[in-house]
Amino acid sequence: QVQLVESGGGLVQAGGSLRLSCAASGRTFSSYAMGWFRQAPGREREFVAAISRGGSSTYYADSVKGRFTISRDNAKNTVYLQMNSLKPEDTAVYYCAAGRVPRTTMYEYDYWGQGTQVTVSS
Repeated sequence: QVQLVESGGGLVQAGGSLRLSCAASGRTFSSYAMGWFRQAPGREREFVAAISRGGSSTYYADSVKGRFTISRDNAKNTVYLQMNSLKPEDTAVYYCAAGRVPRTTMYEYDYWGQGTQVTVSS
């Protein structure tokens, strides 16, 4: 079993940056692909980014491509989401998730964190 804890959320002005972190428990972190999803009020949870087990492959939603970067440090059991050029529409609760492959659908992931709030003011 994997436990995930996100951090790094907060309030930022449009155009600013934030880096989210997701720390995983256990010694099997490197055996999981990792994903970031987000959920805004009144909307379904949506895919943001994913990364393969070794970090060599990354995937992004079109809405964040070129602005967000997912990375991981398997030695630290941590996955990151660097968010630049933030927009008000990026406001959401951001969740990290662990699964066997880096898919874009939430149902492919087995473990989820509790989420961290990101608010972008205009």
